[in-house]
Amino acid sequence: MIQATRWPTLVGITALVAALTWAVLDALMDRGAPPPQVPWLVAAVEVVIAGVVVAMGWAVRQFLQGKRPGLNPIRAARTAVLAKASCYTGALLAGWYGGQALALVADQGVPGNTGRAAAAAVAAGGAVVLAVVGLVVERFCRVPPPDEGAVRRDESAPDVTG
Repeated sequence: MIQATRWPTLVGITALVAALTWAVLDALMDRGAPPPQVPWLVAAVEVVIAGVVVAMGWAVRQFLQGKRPGLNPIRAARTAVLAKASCYTGALLAGWYGGQALALVADQGVPGNTGRAAAAAVAAGGAVVLAVVGLVVERFCRVPPPDEGAVRRDESAPDVTG
């Protein structure tokens, strides 16, 4: 059984990647390297991907609640894997863009860094949305445990149903 993703793990990944990104970019910019450009479109793409993940997860949730007649088990499994991938991708991207924003905010002496830092911060926000959506959809895909009152068939017992 696959373990559910824990949010403290994602926060740790984000913090580690942000710290590494900030340190590397700060060192590179101190040597005269140009600061990175983050397109504003990045956040929009992250949110669109999060929307697709929610739509797929909602279908699984509706099926598990009995509100949808049928669902291909392969599609449900793929949705669960996509949700887990969204968690980790969101955490990594949040750290990457968050580290860029920190490095650019720390170097306000360069013209244009404020705009670059804002774009990186917005992209980091979109990545956080993606990670949170991944966590939620992963919970949507969780199959409830069987009822405790249900009688389990013992495989070693003889079949008396005829």
